[in-house]
Amino acid sequence: MRQPDTREKMRQQELNNNPGGNMRDASQRSQSGSLVDLANSHGWKGLGVLIIVLIVGYVIVSFLING
Repeated sequence: MRQPDTREKMRQQELNNNPGGNMRDASQRSQSGSLVDLANSHGWKGLGVLIIVLIVGYVIVSFLING
């Protein structure tokens, strides 16, 4: 039990110390990880931006399809 807790603590410290690598890590994790890992690695601001981009993309595609 101790090792996963330590690993998670180290990962959280790395995310706080290196915010620039956060997006790259999230995209790599999305290829092999779960949606929960993707959401946690982006933080609440990144997740909000992702949701807005998906909604705007959906609206644009629906306008293009419906003419």
